[in-house]
Amino acid sequence: MDIHQNVSLKLYSTMRLGGNAAYLVNVVDRNEVNQAIKWADDHHLPAIMIGIGSNIIWSDKGYPGLVIVDKILGFEKFDEDQENVYLTISSGEDWDSVVARSVADNLTGIEALSLIPGTAGATPVQNVGAYGQQISETLVSVECYDHQTKQFMAMPNTDCNFSYRSSRFKTTDKGRFFITGMTLHLRRANPEPPFYPSVKSYFDSNKIVSYTPQVLRDAVINIRSAKMPDPKQVANNGSFFVNPLVDEGQLTDLLNKYPSITYWSQNDGKYKLSAAWLVEQAGFKDFHDPETGMATWPAQALVFVNEHAQSTANLLSFRQKVVSKVQQMFDINLQQEPEIIDTPIITESSLLSNT
Repeated sequence: MDIHQNVSLKLYSTMRLGGNAAYLVNVVDRNEVNQAIKWADDHHLPAIMIGIGSNIIWSDKGYPGLVIVDKILGFEKFDEDQENVYLTISSGEDWDSVVARSVADNLTGIEALSLIPGTAGATPVQNVGAYGQQISETLVSVECYDHQTKQFMAMPNTDCNFSYRSSRFKTTDKGRFFITGMTLHLRRANPEPPFYPSVKSYFDSNKIVSYTPQVLRDAVINIRSAKMPDPKQVANNGSFFVNPLVDEGQLTDLLNKYPSITYWSQNDGKYKLSAAWLVEQAGFKDFHDPETGMATWPAQALVFVNEHAQSTANLLSFRQKVVSKVQQMFDINLQQEPEIIDTPIITESSLLSNT
């Protein structure tokens, strides 16, 4: 393996901030993942596996171990019958390309997840979701290296502990598994209403009444493109906060004070609030902060943009301004979506993974 030393991590996060990695290596297959982790173990170093860094932000201290950059490619399709299709996808595949290929075959199940930046292996970690679909609804199993048993395994959906924007890979077993692939179950069929409110509004305004996977993908691409910047052009990590969940009592209190608050009812009796609405009402719509060099995207206040920030500390300072104001106004503690990779303890047991 070609292991590089003292590598700047700014180009390994779409926010383009952070220090240096002590070591960095690209991997193109499972065997190289195994070798890389063994090398880190042998040198008593932590390790982390990443894709393009669309959902991570590096500490200014950098990373004192081995950064494993996922370049594992592979896409296989198995038709069980005329309707049911299984896709086996390697973790380093560009996610939107995966969606495009599935839609080209008229498969439904992930077309609403179009234009989400990053690699396929990142989607189970966050239980990525958008516009009424989430990856846990189609995922059959995750292929991963278990650092505890030192073996590769196939983890079924039911063992992933999926919840809203979360999984065991992000919580209880964070650091234990290195994701190398996954299998999805899609259907050769058309998506059916009801659709997510913004998608329905797009269909109504464009007088679209016939729905196919391609029609839904095109709608989502148009909606996202209108309000989300391309991370290749503008330094950002997409939505910076998840939509908070509240119970009926909290919602009632908020509606009494803010009748126009945006919310959606959930199947479990909870209510999801629009984090973007909260941030806008707190005064951060199209906000440009000369003190930190950070800003919010004009078309979507939930997106933090690095205009001329010099450090992750600048980003954290800006984040605190937003969080504090929302907490003060609404008594809601916003939870950020991208993960900040802080300096880990350098022991074998502290190995991290985040595709």
